[in-house]
Amino acid sequence: MGVAIENIFEEYLNKRPIFSNKDILSIKYKPENIPHREEQISTVAKILAPCLRKEKPSNIFIYGKTGTGKSLCANYVCKQLSNISEKKDIPLKIVYLNCKMGKVADTEYRLIAQLAREFGQDVPATGLPTSEVYKIFYEIIDEKEIIVILVLDEVDRLLDKCGDEVLYNLTRINQELKNAKLNIIGISNDVTFINNLDPRVRSSLNEEEIVFPPYDALQIKDILNERAEQAFNGGVISESVISKCAAYAAREHGDARRALDLLRVAGELAERMGKDKVEEDDVDSAEEKIEKETIEEVVEKLPKQSQSVLYATLLLLKNRKEEEEVYTGEIYDVYKSVCIRTSSKPLTQRRVSDLIAELDMLGIINAKVISKGRYGRTREISLSMTKEIVNNVGKNLKTNLGL
Repeated sequence: MGVAIENIFEEYLNKRPIFSNKDILSIKYKPENIPHREEQISTVAKILAPCLRKEKPSNIFIYGKTGTGKSLCANYVCKQLSNISEKKDIPLKIVYLNCKMGKVADTEYRLIAQLAREFGQDVPATGLPTSEVYKIFYEIIDEKEIIVILVLDEVDRLLDKCGDEVLYNLTRINQELKNAKLNIIGISNDVTFINNLDPRVRSSLNEEEIVFPPYDALQIKDILNERAEQAFNGGVISESVISKCAAYAAREHGDARRALDLLRVAGELAERMGKDKVEEDDVDSAEEKIEKETIEEVVEKLPKQSQSVLYATLLLLKNRKEEEEVYTGEIYDVYKSVCIRTSSKPLTQRRVSDLIAELDMLGIINAKVISKGRYGRTREISLSMTKEIVNNVGKNLKTNLGL
């Protein structure tokens, strides 16, 4: 067995690699050129430009589906702004926090403590009143005249965990500061996020909103061509492979990130098969692999209430014929019975409707809003997963919920 494995490794090392720099296809890579986002980059830059005159700009909230370049563009503008401020000796600090990171932004205390640490102030992980942590943060940033740009990526996740009071407190900080000024850039996949805020919080934001539209297939193709040229060795990628990746991703809400993942995984699968080139069937295999892994991973990380709503949806759809519709009200009735079995307190029907919309946004289900005349509006629910994935998800949910 040892000899066989050694042969695999030797063969791998001796074969001409498909990739020249695989990292260029990863989410961590920050390109110098961002195609088809010139308008959005320009808008963000113009809003933030007053920083260079030591003036506080408007807060910015950036919306758009996953893979539309929101974080990439925000970070690109912030990096350019930071470079200019250093050259001109303008006091500016940019702090980026991903609110999906549990140990950073799962409570208001942890978020503010992390912000204080960004300025070199040590704050214990627990033990202080939250008001005291705010006081420490105020004092450390107000020691000198400086503009702080706080980028809160996936800000809706923060509010789901902590409530919108934290956003209200952050926007009110400037009233307490004498020297420093704090500006917020919020980034969210949920285009309705701002509408769900407390009116008091909304009025305190004084924000500019920027919506990033999905990419179309031709735009995604441009992005892939640019990255593929740097990521792969010559002659291993054909135009048809690029086109197929772009078509798949355009179908999935114009997600450029998914297109890059597809191209990378297709290359990895081709290399694993000992091929010299990436072929169209490798893209098909990559699509199947990514869809399965992505949905199962997303479902695994859902809050328990969202998992209960999804499990209720699967139970209903499992017992229906394909042509029979399932509606929000029916899901709510089954969801309540799931809550009884899991000894959890059921949410209101309105909140469950919101969770169904979130599952739709994540691509786990399809929730089409329809009008029922004088009976109001409801959602018509169907699944966007293959039978194999539905079965795996159902089993995992049953285990997670203790059913």
